[in-house]
Amino acid sequence: MPRWLPRAMVLALVLVGLFQLADWAFHQLIDLFVMLLVSFFLSLALEPAVDRMAARGVRRGIGTFLVFVAVAIAVAGFLTALGTLLVDQVAKIAGDLPHLLDNLIDWVNRTFHQDLSLDELQKKLLKDSGAIETYAQQAADNVWGVSSTLIGGLFQAFTVGLFTFYFTADGPRVRRTVCSMLPPAKQAEVLRAWEIALAKTGGYLYSRALLAVVSALAHWVMFALLDLPYAAALAVWVGVMSQFVPTIGTYIAGALPVLVALTTSQPVDALWVLAFVVVYQQIENYLLHPRITARTVDVHPAVAFGAVIAGAALLGAVGALIAIPAAATLQGFVGTYVRRYEVATDPRIDRGEQRRHRRELRREAARRLRRMVGGDSGKK
Repeated sequence: MPRWLPRAMVLALVLVGLFQLADWAFHQLIDLFVMLLVSFFLSLALEPAVDRMAARGVRRGIGTFLVFVAVAIAVAGFLTALGTLLVDQVAKIAGDLPHLLDNLIDWVNRTFHQDLSLDELQKKLLKDSGAIETYAQQAADNVWGVSSTLIGGLFQAFTVGLFTFYFTADGPRVRRTVCSMLPPAKQAEVLRAWEIALAKTGGYLYSRALLAVVSALAHWVMFALLDLPYAAALAVWVGVMSQFVPTIGTYIAGALPVLVALTTSQPVDALWVLAFVVVYQQIENYLLHPRITARTVDVHPAVAFGAVIAGAALLGAVGALIAIPAAATLQGFVGTYVRRYEVATDPRIDRGEQRRHRRELRREAARRLRRMVGGDSGKK
């Protein structure tokens, strides 16, 4: 046996053990890494406001605290308005439930030629009370699991908030610490990438906030004209959900006003609400969104959609939320460091442009021919 073989075997076993240990540690700490990533992007979104306050002489710690208070007040106001809306709508539906059940039973009897009654349904429900008790017992057994999940979510939110506060308040110190571990040639590149991420993430947040305000105002006017209950709360719901929930936010935002309109005295208002939501979405996509985000997060819709899918596949809902600012940062970084060249005019690049030019030439020739024919007719 060669002398190096035992040492090689021991080294291979050590490397395998270290790899297994690193893999185990990574899976144990992946939640912490995700929270740090979310905190980093949140700090990038909040730091421009803190920088403006620091430029006016406010200490960064106090400025960060004031920004957090403003964000907390906005979130609390949104949740309060939404909670009031949901509680009142649930109470209204519960009060109208007997009338709704009677209408439903009448519709089923007329449509399917049945002879159902509310008394028969109550008897069947009481007959299956054993199954209902079983479901209730299972729900009671799951209360502890739901409670532990809620407590875990609150702890994660607190952790993210704490890291976000530290990253935002100590932004210059964090950058200085990171750059101190790099050679001088690399420090400028890291700071440049950090600046791009700061601009793109902050621009994404502020452009979305502006679009949310415009959307809320437009929908509030429409809901007020239709005399929907809680028009302001519904408008805020549509504005926030449609802008800050990727991909499916628009559908979630429009579903609640439509359901509320169905519970009013004129259910036909639901069609008007649905039509307005669809029309406004087209106006926003083709008129408002390109102009507002042109100078902040100029990301192509296809790239944004692909980034959301990739982020959701990697990190779930968290990845979907931070996917667009991450894609904008990567696009800005690539656009800064990748050299581009001027493209020569070639009809193979844009075949539609070539066809359009040919049509214009034919139209110009036709106009000249008509003028010539008209001139000859005038002379005769």
